[in-house]
Amino acid sequence: MKKEFFLAGMLLCLVVLSVQAARVDTVMVKSRSMGKEVQVVYVVPDKAEGDRAQACPVVYLLHGYGGNAKTWINIKPQLPSIADEKGIIFVCPDGKNSWYWDSPVNSSYRYETFVSSELIAYTDSHYKTIAAPQGRAITGLSMGGHGALWNAFRHKDVFGAAGSTSGGVDIRPFPLNWQMNKQLGEYAANRKRWDEHTAINQIDKIENGDLAIIFDCGESDFFLEVNKELHQRLLGRGIDHDFITRPGTHNNTYWNNSIDYQILFFEKFFGKQK
Repeated sequence: MKKEFFLAGMLLCLVVLSVQAARVDTVMVKSRSMGKEVQVVYVVPDKAEGDRAQACPVVYLLHGYGGNAKTWINIKPQLPSIADEKGIIFVCPDGKNSWYWDSPVNSSYRYETFVSSELIAYTDSHYKTIAAPQGRAITGLSMGGHGALWNAFRHKDVFGAAGSTSGGVDIRPFPLNWQMNKQLGEYAANRKRWDEHTAINQIDKIENGDLAIIFDCGESDFFLEVNKELHQRLLGRGIDHDFITRPGTHNNTYWNNSIDYQILFFEKFFGKQK
């Protein structure tokens, strides 16, 4: 009899566990500003589903150069279990190689508008979200780290927290790399435009307390020095932030680890808003 009760209990636990699983959606989101659809991966916790769905905070995850909407779920396959554990919705858009700007020379690339306006509106209207800056964070890797800070610094009315991991937070030391000239024009002929489109030069748009900020970089990463410079500039402006360096380079192994600390930072930020 005891054995039968034990087996029945185990079966019940398995049924419960099978029900409590985050859903991974791959959807096409219409961008009116670009006149096209953009692929987006959503990781939706069980908590945000069903008749008793509860509003959940959202973390927007931006990929790097050469990536796509599935980059983050491939780097961090545990995202669904993390979403369920922490009650967070993860949103991963395909940003092409846009650097997440509204390009001043390429009207078909308006990814700042998409990320900070169109994607927000779609997410809040299709999922059970906390539809306020207090319930939104944005981060990304490499190009996506630049894009996350670029969008957050310029749209503090949209995002409450922001991060970057291995981010290209100052693009100007790399004028020949990663097709940035396709979005901004050649650096030598457009230095003012490049100055205006680098994330590190956007910090004058925020004051201390406007955003909860975390960024990190590996000690062997080619973006380490520009991240150190961002750290110094934020200190100079008296803007609180978390800045972390740790052993590592510019690769998936580093990001698989670093994103855990950023998610923890965002979770604590969301908890303070309750």
